[in-house]
Amino acid sequence: MTRPTSDPGRQRTPTGRAAGSRSAQPRAGQQRAGQPRTAQPRGQGAPRQGAASPRKPAKNQPRTTQPRTTQQRKPEPRKPEPRKAQPRATSTRLGFQAPGGTRPTTKAPATQTRPARSRVARPLPPSPGRPELRQRWLVGIAAVVVLVFLVRLVHVQIIEGPSLAADAEQRRTATAVTPAHRGDITDANGVVLATSVDRYTVIGDPKAIKDFRGSGRPTVDGKEVEDGALGIAQLLAPILDVPKNELAARLVGESRYEVLAKNVVPEVQRAIADLGIRAYVRTDLTSRRTYPSGTVAGSLVGFVNDEQVGQGGIEAAYDDLLAGTAGSDTYERSLDGLRIPTAGQESVPAVPGDDVQLSLVHDIQWKAQDAVDEAQRATGAEYGIAIVQDVRTGELVALADSGSVNPNDRSTAAVAQGSRAVKDVFDPGSTGKVITMAAALEAGHWTPDSQFVVPYSFTTPNGQTFHDSHQHPTQRLTLTGVLAQSSNTGTVQVGEKIPLQERQDYLEKFGFGQPTGLGLPGESVGLMPPDDVADWDGRTQYTVLFGQGLSVNAMQATSVFSTVANGGVRMTPTLFEGSTSPDGTTTPAERAPGERVISEETADTLLQMMETVTEEGGTGVNAAVPGYRVAGKTGTAQMPAGNGWTYMASFIGVAPADDPRYTVAVFLKSPHSSIFGGDVAAPVFSDIMGFTLQKMDVPPSTTQGKRLKTEW
Repeated sequence: MTRPTSDPGRQRTPTGRAAGSRSAQPRAGQQRAGQPRTAQPRGQGAPRQGAASPRKPAKNQPRTTQPRTTQQRKPEPRKPEPRKAQPRATSTRLGFQAPGGTRPTTKAPATQTRPARSRVARPLPPSPGRPELRQRWLVGIAAVVVLVFLVRLVHVQIIEGPSLAADAEQRRTATAVTPAHRGDITDANGVVLATSVDRYTVIGDPKAIKDFRGSGRPTVDGKEVEDGALGIAQLLAPILDVPKNELAARLVGESRYEVLAKNVVPEVQRAIADLGIRAYVRTDLTSRRTYPSGTVAGSLVGFVNDEQVGQGGIEAAYDDLLAGTAGSDTYERSLDGLRIPTAGQESVPAVPGDDVQLSLVHDIQWKAQDAVDEAQRATGAEYGIAIVQDVRTGELVALADSGSVNPNDRSTAAVAQGSRAVKDVFDPGSTGKVITMAAALEAGHWTPDSQFVVPYSFTTPNGQTFHDSHQHPTQRLTLTGVLAQSSNTGTVQVGEKIPLQERQDYLEKFGFGQPTGLGLPGESVGLMPPDDVADWDGRTQYTVLFGQGLSVNAMQATSVFSTVANGGVRMTPTLFEGSTSPDGTTTPAERAPGERVISEETADTLLQMMETVTEEGGTGVNAAVPGYRVAGKTGTAQMPAGNGWTYMASFIGVAPADDPRYTVAVFLKSPHSSIFGGDVAAPVFSDIMGFTLQKMDVPPSTTQGKRLKTEW
C-alpha cells in the first residue's frame, strides 16, 4: 500500500523512494542506502519544508545541486556507477547500528509530514546455517563407507579370492569314480576260479525328490504319476521289485544320498535310465566278485569286501596285481545335479587289474577236496587236509580242505577262515623221522643196513623212557626197518649219535619254524624248541627225533618229502604261476633257486628206504598205487585237546619213486575209526595220487626198486 505525497504524480514505495522516479538519488537530509547517517543542525540556511534537498555528491565527483520541482520529469537513463563496498550494518535491538556507533535517522520528505510511528521490537532472526560443515561430514562418511567397501573388495578379490573360487568350484564339481575291473583268478589251464561282473548301485536324492513333478506321465499301471517321493516310487517300484509304499518312505527326508538297491544287473540299470529321472535317482557302476567254481578251492581263493579289496586267500595275497587302478570322471553340475555340457570335464580312465594264474589244476583240486570230504565222513575226523605238490618246481597242484566253503555264499563267516593247510599247526609225528634218517645218513653216522635191537620200551642214558605205538617183542631191525616199522625206540637209538646242534640244524634246513613262501594270510610258522640247544630239556632232545616236541603246518611237513624227492634240493612252495596284463602280456612268476639240504646220494638212499614203508611189512601198504612205485611215511602225532589228547593221522608220499613227480600229503585230525595214518590216511593218499598221475599223464614205473633189508 502507498501513501499520497505532495506530488500527486508520484507514489512512494515501502522503502520511501518515489515510484517512477527518474533516479534513485536520496533526498537532502535522508541517509542513502549503505551510508552512515549524520546529524545536521537546524538554523539559518536550512532548507525550508517542501524545498528540494541537495544531493550528496558521490565520492570523487563534483557535488551539484538541482532544484526539485513538483513536476514529473522524464526519466533519463543513468549510467551505472561502480559502488564502493560499505561497512555492513549490524542489527540492534531497535534498529540498525551504524559502523561508527551512531544511529541512522530517517528524515521525512519535505513535501510531506508523516505521522510518527512507534517502534516495535522484533524477534531476532535465527542464526544462519553452516552448509559447509554438513558437507564435510557427508564427504567424510562417504569416504569411510567407500574405504570399507574398498578394503572388503581387496580382501575378497585378492586375499580370499582364490579360496572362494576354489570352494565355489568344488561345490559345483562332482567326481564319479570309475571302478577298475578286478583281474580274474584262473587255474593252470585257464579255468576261472574268480572273476568280476559289472553291477550297479541305485542311489536316490530325497532332498531333490521333493521338487519332482509327475507332469502327468503315465506309470506302468496306467495311473498318473504323483509329485515328490510317491511319484518316484511309482516309477521305480516295478523295476526294483519292491513295495511302492516302502520305497516312498525311504525317499522322504533331507538326505542327499540314499542307497535304494545294490548289485543291480545291467538290464535293470538300463530300465532306470530310460525313466529320465537322473536328477533324482542315479545308478553308479560297481563290480561284483563271483566264483564260478564254487567250493573248488573256495577256502584257498578267498574273497573280497564291498570295496573289492581282497580279504583272504589268493584275493588278499595278490591284491596288488588283481585290483588295478580306479578311474575318475570329474565334471561340473547344476543345482539339480545334472551335468553341465559346456563346462570343463576331466576323465581319467580306469586301469584293469592283471589276471592271476595259479599252479592249481582244477580237476585235481576237485579230486583232493572230494577225497578228504569222503575220508572225514568215513572216519569221523574233525577235518581233513590234502596237498599235491610238484617236486621239481615246488608248485602246488592242489591244496584242499574238507568242507570247503563257497565264496559266493556270505551267509556265514566260514569264507574268512582260510586254509587250514597253513594256519593250523600240529606235531608232525612219525613223518618227522625222515629228517632224523636224513641227518644220520648225510653225516655218515649210520647206513641203511645198520643194525639195531629194538624193544617196545627204551630208556635213554639221562633216564627218559620211550615206547613204541603198540606192544611188540624185541625186534632186530636195520636202519631201514626202523623207518619201515616206524619205531620210536629204534629212532631214539639212531639219534644218540646225532649231536644236538645237528638235530636243530636239520630241522631248520628242511623249513621248520620258517614261512613256507606261499604268502597266504593267516599262515603260522609253527613252534620250535629253543634256538640254543643248551636250553633243551632232557626229553625234548629225543622227542624231536620222532616228530614230537615241535609243531608245523601241513605245508611245512609236505615240503620235507618234496625235498628228498627232488634230489635233496628244497624248492620254495608256491601257488603263483604268473600274471597277464590287460594288453595280453604274460609275466611268468620268478622262481627262487633251490637250496640244497642233503646230497643227491643221500636223497636217493632215503627214497629207497621210504619205499619199504609201502611194501609188505611196512606201515603204509595201503598207500600203494597200482603201476607206480611209491615212497612215503605214515604218521600218528599225539596232540593236546582240552584235558586230554587227540591225534593227527597222516601219510605223506611221492610217486613215481623211480622218477619222482608229485608229493601227496593227507592229514586227518581226530579220526574215530583209527588213529594210525597207515589205516585212515594212506588209502586217501592212494586215491589222490593215482588220479593225479593219470591226469598229468605220468607214465607208470618201468623198473623195480632195490629192495633193502629191514631186519637182520
